[in-house]
Amino acid sequence: MACVCGSSKISTADSLVLGAIQIMIGIFQVLMWHFLLVLYMGQIKGVFGTYEPITYKTGCALWGVFFIISGAIIIRSTNHPTRGLIISALVVNIFSIITAIIAVVLIFIELSKFKSVSYRNYGQAKLGREVSRVLLFSYPLEFVTAFVYAVCSCSHLSQKREEHPTPVTEEVESTF
Repeated sequence: MACVCGSSKISTADSLVLGAIQIMIGIFQVLMWHFLLVLYMGQIKGVFGTYEPITYKTGCALWGVFFIISGAIIIRSTNHPTRGLIISALVVNIFSIITAIIAVVLIFIELSKFKSVSYRNYGQAKLGREVSRVLLFSYPLEFVTAFVYAVCSCSHLSQKREEHPTPVTEEVESTF
């Protein structure tokens, strides 16, 4: 299956690589969420309370599961290219793009403000913010990966539609 994006082509191997990259990004983010879970669960209630950022409350890093699913559907649609699978891969990748944008916005909100926490929890809060900075670099990578596949699969679908016109279109064209 060759997917055409403008003048460049993405081969089957490239599509498989995009799917594998999405799976790896998703696994990395889920593991970072687990790390944050262990980190924040170990906080001690102090005078100023515990540090619970918005990304932790929303499970932002756990959203990596969507990227794992997206990568798996890409690999499946590459190995068994049916129109339904390509459309589902396109939809899931669009959802991944939206998820990555929301995650970046939430991380920016988290990093832009920092409330005082108990001195006992300051180290954990500081380390959690550093993890958020690391995740801030993984979401744009996911965005680009999902965007490239979405554009190419959309182009591929439109190309297939032009190659196989519907019978109604053929009948209308033959009457003129």
